[in-house]
Amino acid sequence: MERILIVDDEKNYPFVLSAVFEEEGYNTVTASSGVEALEKIKSHDIDLVLTDIKMPGMDGMVLMSHIKAHNPDLPIIMMTAHGTVEKGEEAVKKGAHSYIFKPFQNEQLILSVKIALNMYQMMRQNKHLQKELQSKYHFGNLIGKSKIMQEIFQTIQKVAPTNATVLIEGESGTGKELVAKSIHFNSSRLDAPFIAVNCSALAENLLESELFGHEKGAFTGASSLKKGRFEIAEQGTLFLDEIGELSPNLQVKLLRVLQERSFERVGGTETHPLNARLIAATNKKLIQEMKKGHFREDLFYRLNVVYFSLPPLRKRYEDIPLLASHFLKKYAAENASKIEVNKIAQDVLRLFYDYEWPGNIRELENIIERGVILAGTDTIKSEDIPPELRGRREKTFNPDDISIQSSLPETLSIIEKHLIQRALAQANNVQASAAKILGIKKSLLHYKIKNYQIHVGSKY
Repeated sequence: MERILIVDDEKNYPFVLSAVFEEEGYNTVTASSGVEALEKIKSHDIDLVLTDIKMPGMDGMVLMSHIKAHNPDLPIIMMTAHGTVEKGEEAVKKGAHSYIFKPFQNEQLILSVKIALNMYQMMRQNKHLQKELQSKYHFGNLIGKSKIMQEIFQTIQKVAPTNATVLIEGESGTGKELVAKSIHFNSSRLDAPFIAVNCSALAENLLESELFGHEKGAFTGASSLKKGRFEIAEQGTLFLDEIGELSPNLQVKLLRVLQERSFERVGGTETHPLNARLIAATNKKLIQEMKKGHFREDLFYRLNVVYFSLPPLRKRYEDIPLLASHFLKKYAAENASKIEVNKIAQDVLRLFYDYEWPGNIRELENIIERGVILAGTDTIKSEDIPPELRGRREKTFNPDDISIQSSLPETLSIIEKHLIQRALAQANNVQASAAKILGIKKSLLHYKIKNYQIHVGSKY
């Protein structure tokens, strides 16, 4: 129930107004001066302030300035006498929701209060939703402790406040759109739209209209003007997914938009400024597409201002327990009506480590969701996961996957880490047995496990 603070130095007004509002179902608090009102705000949860402008000592205007300094959204309605319209208008300019003349009709006052309280409630709800979005897509909440993911988080933190165009490459299911949203919701554009377009989902003529919009009569079926995604994303972020699927014709048009920072609707001649930030993503290697003549070199360099290469899950295996735990909590909460599933069996985790993960993080999420649904106990067991995973489709180690930019010590460390993991898998995570397989002492193996931050299944 909303609480209204009534401030007036005239003794009768607070008493009478309290009775009026309490009859309408509101709680009320009264104060006879600005100083007392500030004390009441400190000790009560106030949803609206109704105050007289003219009061001895601290008047309504000064009181409002103190309130707005601490809670700029709190609605304030000013009461003023006839003949002081200027004071009421001045109050509104300085932040008051509205003003009302004394004496007033109760119905008029109640209506003004309801309007102000509804607006305040909507504002608080919007801020709550905004905080949820920021929390969901904050770079710090992207999951991964691996070195490569930590570097990606740091880059997101640096690039988000800028207006730089971003290109994200990575296999399907690696989280390209999540990175794009993290950049958007950690930028100054977070209050504006995030608009996503899948460039592979529409035919060329439909995609052109979807991106740029069209004028009425531009083509058969264009019965009215339509704004495109470039316009809808104004002041926000436009995310072009699967940019590698753009036709040569649309590549030329997109290049012109990026060069000129403007565009025209299909069938139109009016130029519209581009006020959206552009983030593009693809599961293709655009440099290879350029060599094949499938993607324009000049467009690539326009897009590739800041570059992200998202690793497949098979190259960030140390993140698997974190991701699995996250998805387990998520789907256990969504399926709270059945058995609370809160564990993953050790043999299942070993299968996770040995699997190639062609579908990347999206595949892992689907498997955990399936496991939570099918589990007959509080633990996801091997019979709860797909048969192809139980078949231990083992990942293969290919030295050619190691970056050419890696130094010799880095390359040797990658290979050594792989051999230790393989030995641990063969030894069912018994470190003494794994050390014997590797021909080293158990103490040395323990040191290397700690140094490489290798997750041993029995510790999960």
